[in-house]
Amino acid sequence: MANMSTLAASQPGLLRQYFVLTKPRVTQLAVFCAVIGMFLAVPGVPDLSRVLFGTLGIWLLAAAAFAINCLIEQEIDARMARTARRGTARGTISPAQVLGMSGLLGGAGMLVLYHLVNPLTMWLTFATFVGYAIIYTVFLKPSTPQNIVIGGLAGAMPPALGWATVANAVPAEAWVLVLIIFIWTPPHFWALALYRTQDYIKSGLPMLPVTHGSKYTRQQMVLYSFALFAVTLLPYAMRMNGPLYLLAAVVLGGMFVGHAVGLYRQYSDARARRMFRFSILYLALLFAALLVDHWVGVLLA
Repeated sequence: MANMSTLAASQPGLLRQYFVLTKPRVTQLAVFCAVIGMFLAVPGVPDLSRVLFGTLGIWLLAAAAFAINCLIEQEIDARMARTARRGTARGTISPAQVLGMSGLLGGAGMLVLYHLVNPLTMWLTFATFVGYAIIYTVFLKPSTPQNIVIGGLAGAMPPALGWATVANAVPAEAWVLVLIIFIWTPPHFWALALYRTQDYIKSGLPMLPVTHGSKYTRQQMVLYSFALFAVTLLPYAMRMNGPLYLLAAVVLGGMFVGHAVGLYRQYSDARARRMFRFSILYLALLFAALLVDHWVGVLLA
């Protein structure tokens, strides 16, 4: 009886550890961008069953990819304060358990997407899984300071996955959304890497602030921020969206550039943290503006 009580008491902790391995906050943002892609893919209301099953399948495969990432990087995570409490880093979850969980989630996600959405979405999402969990984590991240730039394509794919879910196609408009996230990713991640530089030095990973220093990294962030500002104007230039989105893109883009320029001129860990947090809010608001403007256009048509 005592053993049963102990098991019951420990189970929520174990489930929590599994949940953490899926990087829920990152997964939520990725799935949110995918859902926006679904609603932008058609002029009216998309097939809600496809939205539901597409969201589920993409979430399952994203969670599986993040779990594999944690498994591969368990020794690196153990050396970093930010990640040392993960079950894989502490050894409280075995590699077999992680592989089992990832296989279950990923397999379920592929079945859902293939049978209840369409094969194109399943293959694109699986390719994203491979790009992040294998190509980025195994090959790019430990070998080049441009890891987040090259590997950022995998993380930028959610809008294309969402678009494919509803339209069974990935037109130029979807790739514009992918490009926005692709350009957003380096300054977003480098803001984190700047105030976690000592962590990355301990990890042995060749992150840009470690290999090229803080000033060079901040300079690159400014350049990427201006590029991001320009790229976010493309949906308006291509007549995907109207003036409401344009206003949001200009205001949010100006704030993003302001954060990057301020960080370049006068660095502090607090400023880097603020930019990192704002960058997450920025992307969520920008994609929300895409959807709101889209629906305004539908209602006024």
